[in-house]
Amino acid sequence: MAPPNDPANSIFHFLKSSERQNLFELVDGKLCVRNVPLLTEIPSNVTFKSFSSICQSSDAPLPLFERVQSMSFKGGFLGFNKEESSDRLMNSLGKLSGRDFLSIFRFKTWWSTQWVGNSGSDLQMETQWIMFDVPEIMSYAVIIPIIEGKFRSAFHPGTDGHVMISAESGSTQAKTSSFDAIAYVHVSENPYNIMKEAYSAVRVHLDTFKLLEEKSVPPLVNKFGWCTWDAFYLTVEPTGIWHGLKEFSDGGISPRFLIIDDGWQSINFDGQNPNEDAKNLVLGGTQMTARLHRFDECEKFRKYKSGSMLEPDSPPFDPKKPKMLISKAIEIEFAEKARNKAAQSGINDLSQYDVKIEKLKRELDEMFGGEEEITSSQGCVNTSCKSENFGLKAFTRDLRTNFKGLDDIYVWHALCGAWGGVRPGTTHLDSNIVPCKLSPGLSGTMDDLAVVKIVEGSIGLVHPDQAEDFYDSMHSYLSKVGITGVKVDVIHTLEYVSEDYGGRVDLAKAYYKGLSKSLAKNFNGTGLISSMQQCNDFFLVGTQQISIGRVGDDFWFQDPNGDPMGVYWLQGVHMIHCAYNSMWMGQFIQPDWDMFQSDHLCAKFHAGSRAICGGPVYVSDSVGGHDFDLLKKLVFPDGTIPKCIHFALPTRDCLFKNPLFDSKTILKIWNFNKYGGVLGAFNCQGAGWDPKEQRIKGYSHCYKPISGSIHVSDIEWDQKKEATEMGEAEEYAVYFSEAEKLTVTMCNSDAIPITIQPSTFEIFSYVPIKKLVRALKFAPIGLTNMFNSGGTIQGLVYNETSVDIEVKGGGNFLAYSSMSPKKCFLNGAEVGFNWSENGKLGLYLPWIEESGGISSVTFVF
Repeated sequence: MAPPNDPANSIFHFLKSSERQNLFELVDGKLCVRNVPLLTEIPSNVTFKSFSSICQSSDAPLPLFERVQSMSFKGGFLGFNKEESSDRLMNSLGKLSGRDFLSIFRFKTWWSTQWVGNSGSDLQMETQWIMFDVPEIMSYAVIIPIIEGKFRSAFHPGTDGHVMISAESGSTQAKTSSFDAIAYVHVSENPYNIMKEAYSAVRVHLDTFKLLEEKSVPPLVNKFGWCTWDAFYLTVEPTGIWHGLKEFSDGGISPRFLIIDDGWQSINFDGQNPNEDAKNLVLGGTQMTARLHRFDECEKFRKYKSGSMLEPDSPPFDPKKPKMLISKAIEIEFAEKARNKAAQSGINDLSQYDVKIEKLKRELDEMFGGEEEITSSQGCVNTSCKSENFGLKAFTRDLRTNFKGLDDIYVWHALCGAWGGVRPGTTHLDSNIVPCKLSPGLSGTMDDLAVVKIVEGSIGLVHPDQAEDFYDSMHSYLSKVGITGVKVDVIHTLEYVSEDYGGRVDLAKAYYKGLSKSLAKNFNGTGLISSMQQCNDFFLVGTQQISIGRVGDDFWFQDPNGDPMGVYWLQGVHMIHCAYNSMWMGQFIQPDWDMFQSDHLCAKFHAGSRAICGGPVYVSDSVGGHDFDLLKKLVFPDGTIPKCIHFALPTRDCLFKNPLFDSKTILKIWNFNKYGGVLGAFNCQGAGWDPKEQRIKGYSHCYKPISGSIHVSDIEWDQKKEATEMGEAEEYAVYFSEAEKLTVTMCNSDAIPITIQPSTFEIFSYVPIKKLVRALKFAPIGLTNMFNSGGTIQGLVYNETSVDIEVKGGGNFLAYSSMSPKKCFLNGAEVGFNWSENGKLGLYLPWIEESGGISSVTFVF
């Protein structure tokens, strides 16, 4: 279908773009861009076709369609053909040798991360895209494996430097032998523009997803929140949530959104009474073979009685109890691992292990017993109780009544319902137990408990024809009881169970269509956080409506494999995931850098990155486990945040480097505030992917101070229209958040040398200096008690002899001023200020609740 426009105009644009010769050509076994070879020794069965020859019409919005067509000479499609049809075809795309590349690959089914190299053999399995450095023409090229028909593709390493493409359907019933457009190639002089341009072209071609620029994001992106996962794991229940929110409120920070993570659903195991919930689940893993047996909340939430937390005899809560349960569950987990290790080593008599495990399980049940008794006496025990005075509806109502400003309450669910799907025969839906079959491409990924458990239990898959009914049944109920959104997890299990459903692409399309419709109907079109979704299937067919998602693996407070240094080095790994994944995921969704715990040993390290990531800020603090002083550097008292106006991305000089274990590269990320730019420098060295061991591990010799430099040109000012003019300034005030240092630099000054200690950071705010009357130079820095000081500046007007500034927040305001003001006015009243010869101009601003925390400051010169 052609775009809704004047046909003549559409043809004109198509012909105009076609007149320009394509910058790529495939000749004599070489793929060249502007005569520079990218791939050589390309097999004769590989084809290159121009963008316009493949995509001549689209249902994309006209401006987007025209923008893509105007740049169509910069890209095209690769295909290949085989003699025999198959459901999985492998083919070389040629040899890559001696050219630096940046790539993203899946290290687990659900999660992806950065990898660099200079040969096709350096690639990792399940690579999602490859960016080449092409200094010969001062450009960058990217190759993106995409979908065609029923097939999706990924890159794999080949021998002797060859880049292999794998195209698979996920079903032996879906076969083909040839492709015209199974990968897309693009070239640009800018490494950030290339991602926008390339994924825009793919969007127009496929028309199966929408770009972030086409969608709205949920309001929570500007706010602070709390997620229950690390606080409770599966032991989450109303009393604990209530006390958790109360602690935040008492500490002076009010979460504006709450995510009730895994543990609230009605799930049970095959063989158990189909009408009863599974009991005494604690750690992630124990629930992964369980299935959903009803769409409403489980018994511990159903029993909640309206107003019970406000009564004098409200249910007691021991903040030590969740930690004790978790500790005991970890003992069981270690005991089971020891048993498995013994069995693998050939020991036949495992009775001593079994006895220990049973003893620990009894102890865990006893710990739960008293709690169950107390809780059940408070509310509705009858599982059929639907009164508005009980259950999730009563609970969400009480939360909003008591905790003002709690705008959003989300709950968790897996894409297939629960980890193990939906239990057959327990709902009105057609659900069947489907065995899991893993793609051969996942053989190169990390061992993962979640995968082991899901394969062990199979998935109760609702028939794709009922996907819309499935999601609406869950979400319409949740919406009615006060839930405003969902965190949808375990997304990429669909690829395991596609054999009898047309393959992974067709199955995904059916499910995401149903999910998108439900999201639009029940959660204002935006109330969904996607997670465990970092694979091209999801992005290319699942993001028509979804507009926010995780860009990193889970926050791990310690190494699950037992490395004591993991408590430090895993945190740097998390930041690398987030920064580099944002390069491509940010074209589809608002990047979400995930939660962390404010009392963790590396909490400040995490907080610094969240402050400038450009997304929501949320924590998973345990009850009683908060660092409020740290949180107050991230969050305003009203629960909003000084958010950057873009999403953070790695600087150019980091793109083809290894900031995890090359012992020399600092991760630098850039972003914008309304009136300045910001750079973050993070020492993430000390860990990373080991291709031989196929796991992320510590590299202790890299865990050391790293030196580098920063420059105003590290900020990509042209990447947002509002920032372009700021990038044209001659002079900048630069504030170092951690060193509390203010300096001035010219746009053509030498780079500023820096040294960053392990697991630490520095944030640099670059604010253009404005020249006013009498050689006055001025630049507002913001509130220096916040990590992102520049994000506190909400308004700025330069007059002939005065400067008007709107600042949100309370604390120490700083500006650079080459001259002392004559007067200063705060909200219309004259106040004192401090000025020193080095240009530091400061005053204290109170938090004024009545004005939403906004202060009006005027300096008169």
